[in-house]
Amino acid sequence: MRLLYNSALTFAASILLLASCSSKPNTDAKTGPAVWGDKPFDGQPFLKYDPKNGDKRIDAFIKNLHKTRGFNGNILVAKHGKIIYENAIGWADYLRRDSLKINSKFELASISKTMTGTAILQLWERGKLKLDQDVRDFFPDFPYEGVTIRLLLTHRSGMMNYVYFTDDIYRKQHLNQRKGITNAEEMALIAKYKPARFNKPNVRFLYNNSNFMVLGSIIEKITGMPYAEYMKQNVFIPAGMKNTAVYSKAVYDKIPVDVVGHDRGTWKYSVAQNFLDGPVGDKGIYSTVGDLLIFDRALRAGRLLKQATMDSAYVPRNPAVHGHFSYGYGWRTFNAPGQQVIYHTGWWHGFRHIYLRDMKNDITIVLLSNLVNGSLLKLDDLFNIVGMPVVRKSAYKGNGDTSDD
Repeated sequence: MRLLYNSALTFAASILLLASCSSKPNTDAKTGPAVWGDKPFDGQPFLKYDPKNGDKRIDAFIKNLHKTRGFNGNILVAKHGKIIYENAIGWADYLRRDSLKINSKFELASISKTMTGTAILQLWERGKLKLDQDVRDFFPDFPYEGVTIRLLLTHRSGMMNYVYFTDDIYRKQHLNQRKGITNAEEMALIAKYKPARFNKPNVRFLYNNSNFMVLGSIIEKITGMPYAEYMKQNVFIPAGMKNTAVYSKAVYDKIPVDVVGHDRGTWKYSVAQNFLDGPVGDKGIYSTVGDLLIFDRALRAGRLLKQATMDSAYVPRNPAVHGHFSYGYGWRTFNAPGQQVIYHTGWWHGFRHIYLRDMKNDITIVLLSNLVNGSLLKLDDLFNIVGMPVVRKSAYKGNGDTSDD
């Protein structure tokens, strides 16, 4: 069925429904342990699940996706906070023939951005920063003018991609690729070499890991804490996420998890972590499907941010692609009449994921995979089974209507 709507009315409705963060910090807004009596959010009741009651249609779909499309990973589907299906399918480490378990920790890749964005908005609520504050306020040697926190959150900074820039330096100078580089060292490299940016700030949307690596660096600068420790104390513990942590190659010689990423759709390409697994903020958070459900419930319960702040993160802040898809503050967005799905994808060093939160129908879907292939592009039937919009850009024409193919 075609999705037809008046874009002007939709825009007006979104303005009425969703509050927008101003550049003025809300010093009255307080969240976290101080408000909740130091008692973390209890997410454990949401993890109750009896496989005998699992949705048989989802089970058949996932097993077929594994058989025909090579999906290898963990999946969780919940409605109104209740798990209706979860499973662990395939290998955690093919070379060792270790099987995945439901509590296996995956490198979340860019899903980490949702949590970094949450941390930045916490600091805004607490009056520690302003969204229109310039990066140079924190890093005076930062080589680009006019890059604000708001532009970093929305991927409109115009920065180059630090991953390619740093990789080029390491290869040309034959530097040690086994030791991870820290965020501070990465910021120093940018200040020293002043790599050319892609465009001026706020010209257009350009999805880029540099934006959230810089945000992770700002978190460290403001708080005087390692990113890992701030996230633990202010996001993971308050949310009740007991199986989530930040692991950087700058700290760990070997990341202490059992799940290995496999690239190019084949088991023979197991990915060895290197210096680029050092910077965090854009990636670097490891978690489980269960903890991502708990994160969803903690956000809905207002345990990490005030509702108005959270709503502002979901406002589309870039021109819509195919009439539906945009980006807010650390979240990808899908909007249609009466529908809103907040989500993020991840793709890094042999891991590929999708994490979806249907705000209207209260559906949460988590698929974490450690074998990179196209299986996560074949989820239309899953969306139809659970009763939510198809969240796939190529499923729509330019005006937002459904595609005929």
